[in-house]
Amino acid sequence: MVLVGAAVGVALALVAVLIPWLPPADSTEALKIDDVYWFVTIICIVIFALVAGVSLYAVWKFRAPPDDTDDGAPIHGHTGLEVVWTAVPAALVTAITIYSGIVLNQIDTVPQDHRVVEVTGQQFAWSFHYPDSNVTSGVLAIPIGQTTELKLQAKDVIHSFWVPEWRMKEDAVPGITTNVLVTPTKAGTYTVVCTELCGLGHAVMRAQALVLTEEDYDKWVADEKEKAAAAGSAAGKTLFTQQCGSCHRLADAGTEGEVGPDLDKVLVGKDEDFIHESIVNPNDEIAPGYQPDVMPSTFGESLTDAQLQSLVEYLVKTAGKS
Repeated sequence: MVLVGAAVGVALALVAVLIPWLPPADSTEALKIDDVYWFVTIICIVIFALVAGVSLYAVWKFRAPPDDTDDGAPIHGHTGLEVVWTAVPAALVTAITIYSGIVLNQIDTVPQDHRVVEVTGQQFAWSFHYPDSNVTSGVLAIPIGQTTELKLQAKDVIHSFWVPEWRMKEDAVPGITTNVLVTPTKAGTYTVVCTELCGLGHAVMRAQALVLTEEDYDKWVADEKEKAAAAGSAAGKTLFTQQCGSCHRLADAGTEGEVGPDLDKVLVGKDEDFIHESIVNPNDEIAPGYQPDVMPSTFGESLTDAQLQSLVEYLVKTAGKS
């Protein structure tokens, strides 16, 4: 019986160890989670080998001869054995619970020195906002060796954030903010997966996750800011041409309007606050030679905050530079 149990145990151990069941563990949290996984797996292998060994031995040792058609002898339960097979599983489950609780507390404790990324899930894409640099991107980028707190939100239905190599999985739930910590240990490119069925496009809800050195991370942030500025400038130029070009002259936009002031002249040296107020409250300060109540005072309501901001940034960057 012992030999049978040992053979079964060795076979199961070889299956567990030699077959790569899990992707590489590329975060501090992943290593701790894997420890729990193998702790439970080893217990299961031992219990299964013991039960399988006893079962196979009993089948071989106590099998009925081919000509034996009698009923088996009546057997009374063994109190000591029943106590053992109740107490041992209870002790093992308690050990698993305690160890899992310790690891869960470790990977859920937010350190004082950490970064924050705000993650938003919606059908069927992820977006990532970096509060410390005011960057928003469709790519998750974090520095290697530093703990990052991912604050998860959902705009529509429940999504679930998961990077297999980091092991950490957490639901993004509409109306509340959940969080998950990750401390990557290896630079590289990973895939963010939604693991909660969220609609017809669930299978394609993927995003790229970059683990970068500190230097590369800073460069990535600078590049994202440059891209955002370029996109905002282009949007602002288009909006100016559509909404303002018929009344104002601005060389960069190629407009020749004469109803309002020449912006290449009147906006020289003006800051964002002045330009913003001039758009939403045009009668507060009138340029010499022009009349009030000519420019509509409804742009503050008709333009979204993003449109207004892009228009202001474009004018600050462009007006007076020609």
